[in-house]
Amino acid sequence: MRWDIFCRVVDNFGDAGVTWRLARQLQGEWGAEVRLFIDHLPTLAQLDHHINPALPEQTVLGVTVRHWGESLQVDRIAEVVLETFACDTPEPYLQAMAQQPSPPVWINLEYLSAENWVGRCHLLPSPHSSLSLIRHFFFPGFGLKTGGLLRESKLLAQRDAFNASVEAQAQFWAELGLSPPDAQTRVVTLFGYDTVQLHDLIEAWVHGSRPIRCMIPEGTPLALRAAQHLERRDGQRVAAQGALNLVWVPFRDQVDYDPLLWASHFNFVRGEDSFVRAQWAARPMAWHVYPQLGQAHRIKLKAFLDCYLQGLEAGTAQRYRDLFDAWNGEEGAIGVAWDALAADWETLEAHARTWSRQQAAFPDLAHNLAEFVDKLL
Repeated sequence: MRWDIFCRVVDNFGDAGVTWRLARQLQGEWGAEVRLFIDHLPTLAQLDHHINPALPEQTVLGVTVRHWGESLQVDRIAEVVLETFACDTPEPYLQAMAQQPSPPVWINLEYLSAENWVGRCHLLPSPHSSLSLIRHFFFPGFGLKTGGLLRESKLLAQRDAFNASVEAQAQFWAELGLSPPDAQTRVVTLFGYDTVQLHDLIEAWVHGSRPIRCMIPEGTPLALRAAQHLERRDGQRVAAQGALNLVWVPFRDQVDYDPLLWASHFNFVRGEDSFVRAQWAARPMAWHVYPQLGQAHRIKLKAFLDCYLQGLEAGTAQRYRDLFDAWNGEEGAIGVAWDALAADWETLEAHARTWSRQQAAFPDLAHNLAEFVDKLL
């Protein structure tokens, strides 16, 4: 079956990351013939080194990738047309869809949210105002009434094998030019949007009672801010101050990002793609939500926390919520919030594992999409 996926890059890595991961899974696990139309190839190239941003069309890992510019040549119409994150299918393509003897399945893949209305809106049809086409809205989410979360079929087995292998972990650290951390050191990954809260967090780690190894991807806003705070010298990979060792690591491909999450004790993530991967890593985390007009992102954060924190004792849940809120620019200092969680660490680790198991019990997003398409064709 042929799928055409359209993506406009808004949240830098989030939009591109989700669509690229989905395209690869549909091709690799469901045998789909997938074309991905994306308007910013350099972003995709950062997520997968096989992508050549200078080529307007290329086939990578079985997926045809085409640059989506101002003009689009419509050479054929797929059986399934997937527009991601309300990017709108190009008008020439839309007109060609309407001229098909059997119109394709047309789906708008929406942003991930835990808000209550998602279950009510998932799979709702929306007839086009002037063409004989029907678009269905597909919402990723948490639970059976949603489209689920992206999860490759072998992902959790790969995670568990990595966690059980001292050799695999040692090789991972060796590839980064580092020795494995000792038992007292907490490893943290830091991937988020630019925020002044980073200074307070770094100070908490510097003056903390427990050693911290913070892994931060090169070229990101937080990497630059951390470099300024610690007065990083040109070419310096590791900065040590107090209890903190901050390590600038090369920005990793999608397939190489998961082991970084697995090898860490706490993951700061952002947007949507890394947010979901952190949940499959089954480690404590903090989510930096993509800022939206009208503070809509705060509603999304609250909805997720209301869901995610269920099962935790009230005091622990509030301290964990305080950390998320502070990191997203709400009231409170992130350093204080981090220190306040010290006594809750084992509880948070167990909770992260439980949450991951609960979500893994639901069908994954690609499975739900393929099943829905089969019903419509």
